[in-house]
Amino acid sequence: MKRLWAWAALIIGLLYFILPLVGMTNFSLKMRRGEYSFDAYAKVFADSRFHETFSYSVWMALLTIIFGVFLVVPTAYWVRLKLPFLRPYIEFITLLPLVIPAIVIVFGYIRLYNTSSWLPLTGSYVGTDILLVFGYATLSLPYMYRAVDTGLRTIDVTTLTEAAQSLGAGWVTIIGRIILPNVTVAVMSGAFVTFAIVMGEFTMAALLNKPAFGPYMQLLGANRAYEPAALAVIAFGITWACLGLMQLVSKLQKTPQRPV
Repeated sequence: MKRLWAWAALIIGLLYFILPLVGMTNFSLKMRRGEYSFDAYAKVFADSRFHETFSYSVWMALLTIIFGVFLVVPTAYWVRLKLPFLRPYIEFITLLPLVIPAIVIVFGYIRLYNTSSWLPLTGSYVGTDILLVFGYATLSLPYMYRAVDTGLRTIDVTTLTEAAQSLGAGWVTIIGRIILPNVTVAVMSGAFVTFAIVMGEFTMAALLNKPAFGPYMQLLGANRAYEPAALAVIAFGITWACLGLMQLVSKLQKTPQRPV
């Protein structure tokens, strides 16, 4: 009986998530009256704004991932190696983006870095890009930190560090050539989640007036009928591709290298 209820719950859950997606996909294919077509998708891909916003968000996602790796990997490594008593506080800090809305964060940026402040980042294109990368890194911090911290648990950080130091390696070498290769899978998992977050984020990009993919989806949804459905299917595809890549990378994980 318990097994039957488990299958029933699974089927209901699948229907709850799949049926709306099927309906949306079906609607996106009905731009021509009385027949199915990919006209909505063709119009989306032919739109210059789609290419501009999509490429911009991809670029921002890559910068955010690079910044997140440089920030999180050394921090998580140092906390696990030298400062374990700080771990509860670091975990609390990394959870704050889950309870503080993005609009609060971006309004704080605008207030602190407006054109009349000591660091007027909002007064230039590059400055707002920097703020956006910082904002995206903040939103993805809970996922990136936990992914890296979980990866560090699978290796003997202390032994690897002592072995590298005995061979004359410095801290940069230890992190870059010893620790990072052993947590590559964890970093990639956090990177894919970060990519999905950046591609769909709306609030920060809109308030900082940046040509990102999230505001483009909202603008298209307010003015068109079939194209927004097609764009939503494309966005779902991007998210699922990231999840699939996470699973693929996990399967290809190699055994961590340990000193002899």
